[in-house]
Amino acid sequence: MTAPLITFDRVSRIYQMGATQVPALADVSLEIASGEFVAIVGPSGSGKSTMMHILGCLDRPTHGSYRLDGTAVAELDDDALARLRSRAIGFVFQSYNLLPRTSALENVATPLLYQGIGRSERRRRAGAALERLGLGDRMHHEPTELSGGQQQRVAVARALVTEPALILADEPTGNLDSHSGAEVTTLLRDLHATGRTVVLITHDVDVAATADRQIHLRDGRIAA
Repeated sequence: MTAPLITFDRVSRIYQMGATQVPALADVSLEIASGEFVAIVGPSGSGKSTMMHILGCLDRPTHGSYRLDGTAVAELDDDALARLRSRAIGFVFQSYNLLPRTSALENVATPLLYQGIGRSERRRRAGAALERLGLGDRMHHEPTELSGGQQQRVAVARALVTEPALILADEPTGNLDSHSGAEVTTLLRDLHATGRTVVLITHDVDVAATADRQIHLRDGRIAA
């Protein structure tokens, strides 16, 4: 059998707040196979943001182990972790996180810069990603010239441009109206249909219902 893309083995994350220890995740074990579309669902304070940070190699567990695409994340130093993150993960955030006063094309090309890819090839790949998402006529527009839904599609194009193993979408519809939000969830489903692994972090049960599997968090533990 193929090894899971994601494996959490009794992962806990405890934050030190002065003299107080605050557990955000407690003894969480799960597996996500390559090609799955999974929603991590929970209310505010459930631990889903902490889980997103660990999944995205932006934070490390206090206890337990996390393997991403066969790599034991705890064994990596910060530089190796950054390389794994840029190679294996495409991020889509609620607030888009686009560079201001920078064209859609250059925003999408930015992750390729960190991989040492030349400028003409970066622009070619970024243009292809934007065309794929129906933004071929918006390549030279800056974020302020785009609607919220268009900005989020630019963010999805940026997540895809490195051909990552995992698309990690953190509340991707949170700042959008219902129509634009539905467009983004449809886009994530379309990406999954092409074989992408998609992990969707959300508090919205209707958005979570678009995924094939749901993992519910409550008080830092898997509830269902």
